Amino acid sequence: MITSAHIDDIRTQVRAWRAKGETVAFVPTMGNLHQGHITLVKEAASKCDHVVASIFVNPMQFGQNEDLDAYPRTLAADSEALTAAGAELLFTPTPAVMYPKGLEQQTYVEVPGISDVLCGASRPGHFRGVTTIVCKLFNIVQPDVALFGNKDYQQLLVIKTMVEDLSLPIEIIGIDTIREDSGLAMSSRNGYLTAAEKAAAPALKQAIDAMATGIKQGESFEQVTELAKAKLIAAGFTPDYLEIRHAHTLEQAQHQDQALVILAAAYIGKARLIDNLRFDR
Repeated sequence: MITSAHIDDIRTQVRAWRAKGETVAFVPTMGNLHQGHITLVKEAASKCDHVVASIFVNPMQFGQNEDLDAYPRTLAADSEALTAAGAELLFTPTPAVMYPKGLEQQTYVEVPGISDVLCGASRPGHFRGVTTIVCKLFNIVQPDVALFGNKDYQQLLVIKTMVEDLSLPIEIIGIDTIREDSGLAMSSRNGYLTAAEKAAAPALKQAIDAMATGIKQGESFEQVTELAKAKLIAAGFTPDYLEIRHAHTLEQAQHQDQALVILAAAYIGKARLIDNLRFDR
């Protein structure tokens, strides 16, 4: 695997592949990789001739008092895992490479509406940071296909909207959430959990599943939500949000809607965990 922190190196290699008529898939990450990331890379390798990955802990998407400085950096282990999974090119830029004028002077990309709810409401400016860096990475790599995990469901819809609105010639593919045996969604932030917190953490997925079951059995949105919140609090969580939304628009779900998604974010210890369940009734 070729690794470079320089934009020109990435473009040169991709151009060489393109000159031979070969296709390129892209998996952007913030590093500290787990099996979910590796699944994305393997799926990317099945869809295109070449796989490009990136590792960049993006300061623009972190708010005040968030974990930018504490976010784990594990480049050596990540590189080994990416190579084994089939990545051929790894982009590892610094903030100076991506934001040479600094964050305050950086042109940004913002997706209105869908970026303002749920995690967007809890973390103001977060999705502006996500869409700006993803758009920059897309312009550098110029992939045919880019893959993201469904665990970050809102992020996936935001990126799909950006690609559609800006007429970017990239297919965005969401890949099912990879879970631990307990049902806990794999996440880089799971490393913040103590042993006791990790044992309690599967309650987040269990609460979401119970909500979906209740809705399918005819219980009201309000009833299933309040019961799930109580279960989370009893398990040691502090809920940030727990909501039922229309699966395609993220607008507040109406009782006649068929395509639904339950989205949750909750704190346990130092970690803020997110999860979701998309279903039809």
